Amino acid sequence: MSHKNSLTEADVTPESIFYDRRKVLQALGLGAAALALPASAQADVLSWFKGHDRPKAPAGKALQFSQPAMYQATLPLTPEDKVTGYNNYYEFGLDKADPAANAGQLPTTPWKITIDGEVGKPMTLDMDDILKRFPLEQRIYRMRCVEAWSMVVPWIGFPLSALLNLVEPTSDARYVAFTTLYDPEHMPGQKDRFIGGGLNYPYVEGLRIDEAMNPLALLSVGLYGKTMPPQNGAPIRLTVPWKYGFKGIKAIVHIRLVKDQPPTTWNQIAANEYGFYANVNPQVDHPRWSQASERFIGAGGLLDVQRQPTLMFNGYEKDVAHLYRGMDLRANY
Repeated sequence: MSHKNSLTEADVTPESIFYDRRKVLQALGLGAAALALPASAQADVLSWFKGHDRPKAPAGKALQFSQPAMYQATLPLTPEDKVTGYNNYYEFGLDKADPAANAGQLPTTPWKITIDGEVGKPMTLDMDDILKRFPLEQRIYRMRCVEAWSMVVPWIGFPLSALLNLVEPTSDARYVAFTTLYDPEHMPGQKDRFIGGGLNYPYVEGLRIDEAMNPLALLSVGLYGKTMPPQNGAPIRLTVPWKYGFKGIKAIVHIRLVKDQPPTTWNQIAANEYGFYANVNPQVDHPRWSQASERFIGAGGLLDVQRQPTLMFNGYEKDVAHLYRGMDLRANY
């Protein structure tokens, strides 16, 4: 799965993270004075809101699921504590540890999802409906962040196509638009521009209909055998393993099938950096860093850095390359 190179400063503090911090400070209007602060002082500015006094999330409940052989990849898993403790979820803060510290307060029951738009049978389902209707399965997928780090995660969920087929898409359903819960009371990043990185909320994402119908596209409700932790997108999130992680919208409350390409959050804020498709592609760099390789977050410690080549479509080329046949993947990044 990976190989080790000699440790460098860039491995310990990736260039992408350094420049993202700078970009966030600029977006929040903190100006040159803040940018001139030492790195340690900037870190303090961005971490003052960590909610270590907030309640921890309740322990996940065990789930019943099958393990289809075709999705049980023989890859070294990222340890559960790193999957749940190191992630991006700006609704709960900008630091990788903020979601785990702050998301425990988010109510995830009861929960309803509305599916409507260009469909024959629009409906609203609660999580009990969903768990009764759709058999769950474990799928071990690679996960690649646009920041050039990666994990391997044992997701538990069901095919997105199963839900979409239930509502009977019409011939005008060309795209699928997703919306995250809007709850500023429990999601501090939605309430405060500083905490939330200056994004427009609620978070929105989208797929083309054929992407959404691909067998790999998963609606995930758990990981590591248990229900999804709040910091990872409870109670239900999107998992599309051939795309960068920001496409995996969390805490979904609305799925709408539409005729025209829907807006997506990161594309709105920086279209030249975060395309609508966001397919993992080692040949198309981010404007501010290379995508040719990645840091795999495995079982080692902080300094046990493992660097590996980035795979086209994150290793799922044989399953999804046909979706983009004839497209210019530099223009449609």
